[in-house]
Parts: sequence; structure tokens; C-alpha cells
Amino acid sequence: MAKIDKSKYSKSEWQLIRDQRRNEKEFNKLIKEKKDLVVEKTPVIRQKTAFVLGNGTSRSPINPEELKTYGTIYGCNALYRSFSPDYLIAVDTKMILEINKSGYQKKHEVWTNPNKAYHKMSGFNFFQPSKGWSSGPTALWLASQHGHETIYILGFDYRGLEDGKRFNNIYADTMNYKKSQDGATFFGNWLRQTKSVIQTHSNIHYVRVIAPDNYQPDELNNFDNFSTITVENFQRIFGFSSNC
Repeated sequence: MAKIDKSKYSKSEWQLIRDQRRNEKEFNKLIKEKKDLVVEKTPVIRQKTAFVLGNGTSRSPINPEELKTYGTIYGCNALYRSFSPDYLIAVDTKMILEINKSGYQKKHEVWTNPNKAYHKMSGFNFFQPSKGWSSGPTALWLASQHGHETIYILGFDYRGLEDGKRFNNIYADTMNYKKSQDGATFFGNWLRQTKSVIQTHSNIHYVRVIAPDNYQPDELNNFDNFSTITVENFQRIFGFSSNC
């Protein structure tokens, strides 16, 4: 591995880089010991790390395909249109109807809350009992139940665009989503639900990946098991290319 200049990173960012390089070294060792081992079957890497993808615009530069090698991927709502995560979480009725019409859930794992409107639909997995939360925090909760050591949170932007005034979502202006010029969606419930997950799972390290201008709530930053990293440094740590 090439030597990295530690001075370019904060202490928390360097710890992430160090841990990831250790994972890569462990993975490479497994490859040498068992040549027929393929990336999709690498439990050492995939079980330790997870990525939870919300659909805020801050994650636009990141290609979800590049995350596959490094961890289990939990996605939300319309992500399925262009990418198939390991787990898709959708709790909005309109999104479930859309997903069901596509038949996506018959070939991929989709989780939602029980609803009388879905009783004739097949292929869905239901939370028992219903979480009653938004899709993003529910996806984060599900990832936390699976025993990952580090969970990266992407696209959880909370506030809207243009200083919180405009709707912030990659899928704005598409079916079942608000218009890009619509007012921002209230994020208070999302934030409280995210806080609940992080507070309850103190043994997991949560890393929120943000754009430089993203809102950084004290409610999250005060947790010892939570940190933030910029999209640019996230890409640098994992050696990802930019989609910008």
C-alpha cells in the first residue's frame, strides 16, 4: 500500500483510513489463501462495514456500485431504479405501490411496514412490529441490528437546499417525489429517529458523510460513537472516483 500523508486528515478521519487499510490487508490475505474467493463472498469486509444510503443530494458524487466491495448496502425508496442494494427500505405507500408494479421485490430484498393495502402483494418483508419511522432512519436501524462495527451514513442531509428553503432529494421532479422548487421537507422527525438509533447502539461507530455546507446538528455530534467526514475525504479514503 502507498504511504499516506497523515497531515491532510483530522484525527477521526485518519482513524477511518487506518481501519480501512487494515480491512484491505486482511482481505488481500484471504485472497492469497483461497484464490477462488470472490468479492461478493467476503464476510470479513462486508460484515464489519455497512453503508446506509439516504437520498439527499450530498451523496450525488458517490457511485453506489463502488461501495459493493467494502460493505453491506442499505438503500431507500427510489434508489432501486438505478441500483440494487443488499436491502431496500421503503415505508411510503406510494413507493411500495411503485416497487410492487415493477416486481423488484420478487428478486431483491425489500423491507417495509405492515399495511392493509399490501395484503395481496407478494415478495415484501415486513417489520414486526412496525417501526413507524421514515425510510432513512428505519434503514439505519435495520443496519444496526445486523451487527456491523462501522456504519457510514450517506445522503442524510436533513435541511433543504438554498439555506433550507428548497426540497433536497436526488429524485426530485420524478414520480412520487416533490418538485425541486418545492419547499424543504421538515426534518425534525428524521433527526430524532436517527438520534435514537445512534444512542441505542453505542457499540457501533457511525460516520456521517457530508458536503462541506451540510447541516451538522449538535444532537448527533455530541455522541462519542458518531463522527463526520466530507464526501471528498470519504472518496479519498476508499480510493473512489468522483461522479461530479
